[in-house]
Amino acid sequence: MHGYLKRIRPKTVCWCPYLPRERIDVHTTVHIIQHPFEVSRCLQTARILEHGLAPGKCTVYVGKRISYKKHPRLETLLKSPETLLLYPGPKAVDIATMPQDRKYNIVLLDGTWPQAGGIYHQNTMLHCLKQVKLCNTGTSKYVIRTQPSDGCLSTLETAVTAIAILENRPDIIEPLTRPMSALCDFQMEHGAVMHHSKQYLIDNGLYKKQNSTGDNQKSVNDSNKRENEQNNHLKEPIEIDDENSLRDNF
Repeated sequence: MHGYLKRIRPKTVCWCPYLPRERIDVHTTVHIIQHPFEVSRCLQTARILEHGLAPGKCTVYVGKRISYKKHPRLETLLKSPETLLLYPGPKAVDIATMPQDRKYNIVLLDGTWPQAGGIYHQNTMLHCLKQVKLCNTGTSKYVIRTQPSDGCLSTLETAVTAIAILENRPDIIEPLTRPMSALCDFQMEHGAVMHHSKQYLIDNGLYKKQNSTGDNQKSVNDSNKRENEQNNHLKEPIEIDDENSLRDNF
């Protein structure tokens, strides 16, 4: 039975009841390097993955730089031939071409696209990993945040789709992404609007380019403010069940 997550959502709009009744066990392990700014965002999806997969199958590390001294197991992990970096770089190959008879470790970078790029460039040990990408994924169902293009997915969708492909288990996609769909529904019911990708807006003449760095920052601040306002009705106490969280900090 899933409890309510600490300081994330009020019970009335909590996605916990939509998690799989039994946490889903997979062969693949997921390691998410999360930008610090993403931690406080109430609409992040990495936490859904943590609580949807079996214990030990998803670990979230918060930080911009990887520290082997603080997390020595990361050195072994990143040197393993079975570790894949799910990142759409120029050397990335279609994940569907990978052999399906192995147990993989998937590394994902969680944040906005510029933040993820920053993490990648600041941690040169990531450059040695075999890069893979998702192809022909369709449009993200995470409609409450703007994606760069129609083929871009949320962190949760990316990880779940990758596991489904590597293990030939398309059946896990719906139960693991169901909480995200509920989250989007809750936000839409409380005033959020559906976000189209930047590519869609440009193609349809709807994209308004920011004029300056200051305007860009104002847009980000306004977006964060709207997210907080949509959740400021958190008045009632929340039951805490956070003992299964695998979050580490750099």
